[in-house]
Amino acid sequence: MWRSLGASPIVWVIAGALGIILADAIIRPLADQATGIISLILALAEGVIVIIVYKLTMNHLARRSTPELSGQRAGVEAGMGLLTGALFVLVSAFTIVAAGGYSIQWANAAEPGSALGASIASALGAAIVEELIFRGLLFQAIRQWAGNGLALAVTSLFFGVAHLGNTGATLWSGFAITIEAGLLLGAAFLWRRNLWFVIGLHCAWNAIESLLGTPVSGHAPDGLYTVQASGSALLTGGDFGLEGSVVPVLISLAMAIPMLIRARRPRE
Repeated sequence: MWRSLGASPIVWVIAGALGIILADAIIRPLADQATGIISLILALAEGVIVIIVYKLTMNHLARRSTPELSGQRAGVEAGMGLLTGALFVLVSAFTIVAAGGYSIQWANAAEPGSALGASIASALGAAIVEELIFRGLLFQAIRQWAGNGLALAVTSLFFGVAHLGNTGATLWSGFAITIEAGLLLGAAFLWRRNLWFVIGLHCAWNAIESLLGTPVSGHAPDGLYTVQASGSALLTGGDFGLEGSVVPVLISLAMAIPMLIRARRPRE
């Protein structure tokens, strides 16, 4: 009876998410308070721990393997994801600059080593935790029950709703996150069929936003540059930051649609 109960998607999603959130609640504050290499080491340690929690949940409760975290090509996939995420944010940001919405200047008080370490550590921890919960646990459970289409729709919607409590959030920013993050990251997962690519994309996205000096989903950055926004919040994203702009929404759609088309093709 207990094995049958544990194999229920609702049970292993809740159990896995609680384990990951607990580990994050313990380690993330330590990483945020630390500086330099210590912060990065703690973020990496958190990543290892939550991945272990995820694997234990899938292996012993869901009773399935975890090919989405296979070590084969993990480095290549993560690297491709990092490059994709960096290009997505940079193209979005400089499109807004060209439209007159952003003015980007070097932050005189910035310490490059400290800012770089803090941005990477924060982005890495958030990317691993969120992807394991949303594209890992939740997506896999809904896909098992109702297929890829509903899994993509529900996880995208939940991802947008999860950001509504952030500083500067509005119904529009929630919708924007649903499309540019939920849909794009879900499409990337379906296309590449692994979490390494998606984690890399998510990590680079948050890290570059922070380094550029634009709020990351409403969270104040401590980056190498400062961004002065002017004009319509629809262009600049307002207090929510880059992700509240219509520009990355459109760019993400231009990226996600080809990914979804390619995801439907059988692998050779």
